[in-house]
Amino acid sequence: MIRDIQRLLDRYTEWLRDNTTLRQVNGWVEITTPFLDRHNDHLQIYARREGEGWTLTDDGYIIEDLRQSGCEIESGSRRHALLNTTLNGFGVKKQEDQLLVHADDDQFSRRKHNLVQAMIAVNDLFYLAQPMVASLFLEDVESWLRISQIRFTPNVKFTGASGYDHQFHFVIPESNAQPERVLQPVNRPSRERAQAIAFAWIDTKSVRPDGSRAYALLNDDEGSVNPNIVGALRNYDIRPVQWSDRETVVEELAA
Repeated sequence: MIRDIQRLLDRYTEWLRDNTTLRQVNGWVEITTPFLDRHNDHLQIYARREGEGWTLTDDGYIIEDLRQSGCEIESGSRRHALLNTTLNGFGVKKQEDQLLVHADDDQFSRRKHNLVQAMIAVNDLFYLAQPMVASLFLEDVESWLRISQIRFTPNVKFTGASGYDHQFHFVIPESNAQPERVLQPVNRPSRERAQAIAFAWIDTKSVRPDGSRAYALLNDDEGSVNPNIVGALRNYDIRPVQWSDRETVVEELAA
């Protein structure tokens, strides 16, 4: 089992390294990652040396893209609170519209990872196909858990075997009948989101209690989820559950 997880981690690291490119832009280094946004463009971050450390930023891309899509995140609103909770989970700051982190040389890889994961999480959390829709998928999931009497701890951060931090929206503690269960809602299922969740889980699983399980709750309100995404999650020992089928797992999550 340990060898299998190490092999998967090595494969992910190789894929990440081989598909990352660098370019000098106006005193910054533009880092193009293999992760795609909702427009199928590669996510980019920018880094530059400042004193003894580094500043890494998305240059305001994520917040501005949401704003242009009609998803405003006003100060004091529920969305603003969710944004802050998500960013805090990754140790990412919001400065005006920029998402950014600071790091020394030893922290660079971890902090870069946290910034990219925060960009993916914020984009997924707030992306709405219809901008006037008031309810967020995460709020729907939390309401469903409470109505179904499923006890949970929200916004839990685990440090994986690699040393990277991973945030999970809901963790259901171990009981006499069931082991620990990690539940990650996915508002906009995509290959990139599945890859991010898969890495987070395989990196985390080896340091969690024996028998811990992971679930990905996939929003299918806008249509069926691509079978390739479902298959990819299963390959990494994550149980995919489409939102329309959520009642099928109530009993095992509530136990």
